[in-house]
Amino acid sequence: MTQTTDIQIQRGEAWLSTADVRPTRQRVALATLLVGDGHDSHVTAESLFAAVCEAGEKVSLATVYNTLRAFCAAGLMQEVTVDGTRSYFDTNMTEHPHFFWEKSGELTDAPADQLEITRLPEPPAGMEIASVDVVIRLRAKSS
Repeated sequence: MTQTTDIQIQRGEAWLSTADVRPTRQRVALATLLVGDGHDSHVTAESLFAAVCEAGEKVSLATVYNTLRAFCAAGLMQEVTVDGTRSYFDTNMTEHPHFFWEKSGELTDAPADQLEITRLPEPPAGMEIASVDVVIRLRAKSS
């Protein structure tokens, strides 16, 4: 079982308060795991569920999914879909690209200052581009 510190819990509670999210016991536990160390994180619902169980909290996987979606709806994090079957949740809300490491299944931030998008297609009539998500898939070079 992993011990959390008071400062980690305070960071989690403060993060929730920035979006006026009610700090239930389960939300605080998940928020603490997401931002308590002071760094942005990329998690899947399953990896966060494993971490919360390891921390000794009683939270169901369904609650983890629902809470992550609520955090996204509140503007605390964004969902990054890597393929049709796998979503990651990112606490870094700035516009930035991601690396997806195919072998390990890890998602990490890619350097935004090295990405240049020079032109986008015109959106269909009556529509506007809301955002552009860039996921760069990585694998080891073949010898």
